[in-house]
Amino acid sequence: MLVVSNLEKRYGPVTALRGVSFTAGSGEVLGFLGPNGAGKTTTLRIITGFLAPTAGQVTVGGYDVATDPCTVRALIGYLPESVPLYPEMRVREYLDYRAALKGVPARERRARIDEAAALVGLEDALGRIAGQLSRGFRQRVGLCDALTHRPPVLVLDEPTEGLDPNQRRELLALVRELGRERTVVLSTHVLPEAETLCDRVVILDRGQVAAAGTPAELGAGGDAAQILIEARGDTPAIVAAIEALADVTAVVSHAREGGVTSYQITARSDVREAAARAVLEAGGALRELKLAVGALDVAFARWTRRPG
Repeated sequence: MLVVSNLEKRYGPVTALRGVSFTAGSGEVLGFLGPNGAGKTTTLRIITGFLAPTAGQVTVGGYDVATDPCTVRALIGYLPESVPLYPEMRVREYLDYRAALKGVPARERRARIDEAAALVGLEDALGRIAGQLSRGFRQRVGLCDALTHRPPVLVLDEPTEGLDPNQRRELLALVRELGRERTVVLSTHVLPEAETLCDRVVILDRGQVAAAGTPAELGAGGDAAQILIEARGDTPAIVAAIEALADVTAVVSHAREGGVTSYQITARSDVREAAARAVLEAGGALRELKLAVGALDVAFARWTRRPG
């Protein structure tokens, strides 16, 4: 759905992007990571048509953002880091105005706004003054705006910045749900968010792609992905089944209360699906399966470490 090829951006003698390339498919949440000044926001602004690249190409649904920007913008919902609300307008007025700018027919706007508001949990705030909203609700308004024209691609720039833990958790759950049917590009500094939410991540450093892959692949560094499983069943049989999988290098089990055993798996790649099948084929009942949180944090430090 989204293809970024050899993207470059120069500001006079300063080169902000150097040969940035990546893709994001339908039904995929792509994490876009990098330290401050890495070029993340510049890339997102080029993707959404707000900046022109110096070189390279961006296509969305097969349309080139440089030669067919109006079509591309119709395919993208964009939530910038700071939502540009008009504080004196009521939320529904603002969303109606934004929908008109995006070409949503007048007869459909109310239904589209109600549909998007229901998705983001904004129904009870549509009559409120925008300037009186909390940070969390301002983010919801921005996301509602991004969804009103039903785009197949969402680009979210630091959507959880400044939110409290409850607001952050609710917004991430919403992004996860939206990503089931859309392409979502999520820029974030919060690595545990990317590790638990994103199907793949791209790490940008000094204007270049430093690494790309699944959180497990990047966290493994080529030799040590950490996967955690909880299951009921015959522990020796489950351990043997998991150890027999390709790329698995170690399995450590710990008995817990209620007949549950936890298994820590070390592997050279992301073997979550194969491990889940192995547990079931060994007669076990799978209770939980996840990547070990923190692996991506280590990978991020490795790929963006400055010399000296």
